[in-house]
Amino acid sequence: MTDHREVAIVRWPGRTPPIQDGLADLLAAYHLRTEAEKGQPVASVDGLPDRYRAEITDPRTAFAGDVVLVALLGDVAVGCLVLTSPTNSQSEIKRLWTDTAFRGRGVASALLGAALALATENGVDTVRLSVWEWRTGAIALYERLGFTVTESWDERDQLVCMQRAA
Repeated sequence: MTDHREVAIVRWPGRTPPIQDGLADLLAAYHLRTEAEKGQPVASVDGLPDRYRAEITDPRTAFAGDVVLVALLGDVAVGCLVLTSPTNSQSEIKRLWTDTAFRGRGVASALLGAALALATENGVDTVRLSVWEWRTGAIALYERLGFTVTESWDERDQLVCMQRAA
């Protein structure tokens, strides 16, 4: 098990070693797995909807104004998370993903902790997120961190909306 202190959380883009390829790989894995879990598997990034493909090929534009956090173990990108810029004292956590080879090592917890601290620094009152109902491990993690299920702001079936005070 990896100690949280071994996981470095960095903002992207930043002064860290170039991690664009690592971030692209993480986002691709996230979207490909999600599409497969929704019963709409695609063979490659080229088969993803345009908006998801754009996140992978040009994250700087796709997440302009948001904060992208990347978890590093050494110089390897092993996880990512997007924290949207505050709107009405709210931010949203999106695209939380840990490389499957590094799960169970505290990567997601470290990313969430960094995002919540950043939200607080930015004066955010509420942090929200949505998660597919079949991602029970993620839901359990969010609940351990104080997130509670709330009324949905998204019309997609099987999506659980959660929030907590920053």
